[in-house]
Amino acid sequence: MEAEVIESNILLPQHLNFKRVQVSEKYPKGQARGRHWKHLKQILQAENYQACSPDEPTYVNIETPPSKYPSKKFCDITGCEARYIDPRTNLRYANTDVFKHIRILPNEYVQRYLTLRNAAVVLK
Repeated sequence: MEAEVIESNILLPQHLNFKRVQVSEKYPKGQARGRHWKHLKQILQAENYQACSPDEPTYVNIETPPSKYPSKKFCDITGCEARYIDPRTNLRYANTDVFKHIRILPNEYVQRYLTLRNAAVVLK
C-alpha cells in the first residue's frame, strides 16, 4: 500500500490526529511530564524573605491584621450561614424549619448552644 501512495504523489501529514501520541514522543528525555510542585522549604530558599519587612505577611510570618470584612454568622443548629436571629433566644438560624425547632427547645438547651458560641446570656 505504501508503494501506491508514493506513486500517486499524495501528501500525507506527518502526524495523524486520530493516532495516539506516545509519551516518549510527547516528552523527550530531560523534559518534565507535568506540573512541578515546590515544597515550602524550596519556596523559602527561592524568595528573599530577609528583605521583606516584618509587618508584611509572608510564608514565614503568618500573622496578619484583622479582616476588613465582617465575620460570617452561622446557624447555631445546622452550621449553615445564618441570616436571622431569634429575638427571644438570641440563637441564629438559617430557615423557618430551624426556627420552629428553636422555639420548642428547652431553655437549658438554648443556654448550651449560646455557650458554644461564647454568647451565654441568662434568659428569663
